[in-house]
Amino acid sequence: MSSPEAGVEQPVEVEEMRKGGRGDGRFPAFPYEPYSIQVDFMSALYSYLERGGISMLESPTGTGKTLSIICSALQWLVDQKEKQKSKVKVESDKNGVQSLSNSGSDDEPDWMRNFANDKKNQGEDKKKVKFGGGFSQKGERGKGESNRDLLSRDCKRGNGESCGEFISKSAEKKRFQTMKRCEKMQSKTVAVESNDDEFLLEEYESDEEDSISGGRSKRKVGGVCISSSSDEDEAAKGSDDEEEGGLKIYFCSRTHSQLSQFVKELRKTAFADEISAVCLGSRKNFCINEEVLKLRNSTRINERCLELQKTKKNDVSKMKNIGTGRMRRTKAVSGCPMLRKHKLQRQFKEQLFQLGALDIEELVHLGSSLGTCPYYGARSMVPSADLVVLPYQSLLSKSSRESLGLNLKNNVVIIDEAHNLADSLISMYDAKVTFSQLEDVHCHLEMYLERFFNLLGPGNRRYIQTLMVITRAFIGALNEKNRDDLNTSKKADNLPAGKITIASSMAINDFLFTLNIDNINFIKLQHYLKETNIIHKVCGYGNRTATLQASSTFNDSESCGEDISTLSNFRAFADMLLSLTNKNTDGRIIVSKPKKTLSGQQGGYIKFVMLTGEKIFSEMADQAHAVILAGGTLQPIEETRERLFPWLSLEMLNFFSCSHIVPPESILPVVVSRGPSGRVLDFSYSTRISSATVEELGLLLCNLVSVVPEGIVVFFSSFEYEELVYNAWKSSGILDRIQKKKCVFREPRKNTDVELVLQKYKESINNLAQCNSIDAAPQNGALFFAVVGGKVSEGINFSDGMGRCIVMVGLPYPNPSNIELMERVKHIDGLGDGNAISNLSLSNDELYMGDVQAGFNILRSCGHRGKEYYENLCFKAINQSIGRAIRHADDYAAILLVDKRYASDPSKRSNPCPTDKLPKWIKDSLVPRTNNYGELHRLLHQFFKFNKGRGDHKK
Repeated sequence: MSSPEAGVEQPVEVEEMRKGGRGDGRFPAFPYEPYSIQVDFMSALYSYLERGGISMLESPTGTGKTLSIICSALQWLVDQKEKQKSKVKVESDKNGVQSLSNSGSDDEPDWMRNFANDKKNQGEDKKKVKFGGGFSQKGERGKGESNRDLLSRDCKRGNGESCGEFISKSAEKKRFQTMKRCEKMQSKTVAVESNDDEFLLEEYESDEEDSISGGRSKRKVGGVCISSSSDEDEAAKGSDDEEEGGLKIYFCSRTHSQLSQFVKELRKTAFADEISAVCLGSRKNFCINEEVLKLRNSTRINERCLELQKTKKNDVSKMKNIGTGRMRRTKAVSGCPMLRKHKLQRQFKEQLFQLGALDIEELVHLGSSLGTCPYYGARSMVPSADLVVLPYQSLLSKSSRESLGLNLKNNVVIIDEAHNLADSLISMYDAKVTFSQLEDVHCHLEMYLERFFNLLGPGNRRYIQTLMVITRAFIGALNEKNRDDLNTSKKADNLPAGKITIASSMAINDFLFTLNIDNINFIKLQHYLKETNIIHKVCGYGNRTATLQASSTFNDSESCGEDISTLSNFRAFADMLLSLTNKNTDGRIIVSKPKKTLSGQQGGYIKFVMLTGEKIFSEMADQAHAVILAGGTLQPIEETRERLFPWLSLEMLNFFSCSHIVPPESILPVVVSRGPSGRVLDFSYSTRISSATVEELGLLLCNLVSVVPEGIVVFFSSFEYEELVYNAWKSSGILDRIQKKKCVFREPRKNTDVELVLQKYKESINNLAQCNSIDAAPQNGALFFAVVGGKVSEGINFSDGMGRCIVMVGLPYPNPSNIELMERVKHIDGLGDGNAISNLSLSNDELYMGDVQAGFNILRSCGHRGKEYYENLCFKAINQSIGRAIRHADDYAAILLVDKRYASDPSKRSNPCPTDKLPKWIKDSLVPRTNNYGELHRLLHQFFKFNKGRGDHKK
């Protein structure tokens, strides 16, 4: 493989470091002279990879963690491959020609082996019977009885009420109007009904009646996966047999920018030329089809891409008479133009092999220059790659792994930025369907069934009717009339009867019993959705009908699913059905009622919230040779262990932690409990919005901009609070005083705008620094208002002048009125104690009305685990934010923790102090309290005077 310089300009010093090999003997690829803690980190990682299993490695941000991971993990990978080569050579010497034939079979591509296996399996189809029974697993029942009892019956409830009565009069009226529109559409398409055969489902058959896995169409028409991330028509088949690439390392991180940074660090080492690496990402980041990119929304881009692939495969080119007896084959107008030429895809792969490791932006540039899709081009490189760099979603989601053909068996998984891994992992398995989505799905199912009822087989009719029963029940659950029905359920979390609530929470089984749909086999229903093409068939027919109506009636724009993606709605519904196959204790169902507005009911939804990550994580850990969790701050490790791998004792867990590379005199962490006027700074929920508190914070910053050089980054708890403070300062004139000394920048809500604002912030600091070196300027830097949990707090580096001072305003505890958060708190509080959750009940429905105090009541009722988790969420966010500064050994910064709650009370040393949860490298230098602002001003003046000129060699 030729060097990456062919496509990416490399700094001269990087090439010299590669040739020089400045790393120590064990890790020669390390491009610099490593610090002792870096050598310790690399040695620990190498030994953990040798040992296998689950390991956690903690290294503060700014200590070269990424480079250490690369040099250690890839050194281990190269060593393992060398050992394998030596082993093969020894076996070759013993076995002679036999080993040569075996190695040849190893080089055989997957598609050839799969082709042979497919041919072999063609004659092994099991004997099938037509699907005639219901969903009940009670053995031999009369087929007619099953049909009536499980699919077509009215689902009689104990009080005689049927599912048909479950919908209010207003909803019934709306459904009647919808059906009238559907009838109107169909009446206008009678002339073309002969062309509707393309939307007719194949007859559905099953294996054994009680088999969960049995069931398929007579002629396979293409499966429809449930998750939007798993519906990949181009998914690699037979990835379990993948061997051509040998041992792999999968490295994943949270954001695309972090992945790009990883690739840049990789190119600093000799491994960039020695191993094959590929970077994966989302379609939205990779797509170069301008027409698809106009959709902007990630979900719609995914759907359009898949739709283009599907259309491309199914369309047949036609012959056209162009006169004089000549015929011409018409060009296919469907399919993505970036994938029509396979030759360009091969050329993309060849150039990628030559150029070496490229980040996402460079892959997009390469694809654009060749005119071929970089998304599928990068995916095609996975089987032969030694290192696969990819985002969280692609690796941690099982459906995404399957669709991408990622084989974890005996390979290595490295998860960076793993401080919030448990919450990130389980959130990928949440599911949510809205009131409007349910109405749209029900409308399309009803229209489809009416059109094709006499043409569908009994199996398809039964399943479609079942789907309609479920949509009708879901709509009824969200309907105004039936709020009391849900709340009076004896099993619905002990909620008092008769209360009208905005949202309620219950277990899966309670939800199914309440809606009287507990008799449905959701596993079989899930299998039906995967095996048949029903989602695309129903959506295709509905969209075609709506298009025909729109073309014939220009003034009537009403149609089912207007201005929304019907396919997205079906996927959301299907995801919810999939979530109902989880264990009853795996998660909770949140039912949020529609809110009354002037335009009608809006905002209602049903959501499944996954609570346990043990099973999800074990699916990775059981396959992989080693799973490495890395991060700047992984404490408390006990919480992560209990939530993800409780089977592994703390004694058996591989854990490594190191200190920071910067000396203590380069850090000044100070607790600030009083402002310049002497007022106490308290940003707790009840006092933070007071004008006195906001004004005192403004006066503090007015003083800080005079003593702190270059850049100051101020972190607020939320966008709403930042806006409140900003507007208050603007009205009072405080903002003008600040701007006389520093330019003010604000983090935008849109992630796409962050890079531009950051660039302007950096340029402002650099320009002012140049002005100050020539002539005195009125301004001495810039001020950046950021938000904890925003993009700036996750992975953005404020090194050197960009972050000379980090100001953390208050303690950013998450909002306790969040019902999903409270469900997680209750779940974690009950870990290890089966009775703990049932003991946490509300005296009223305040929590579900959005009352913060009710959330605090829940927290007060919790035991140690629940409260600890809530506090850990806060301090993980703090640690991430303040870790944006101090990015190298010669960097320096002050860190101000502005809130009286940070201050330790000498008279209560027995009580834990909040600052105990700060990283050790900060705690060791922490000034725990200041009596007045003058004391803080003196500390800052001395600190910056001492460190003046440090870090300038990097500029």
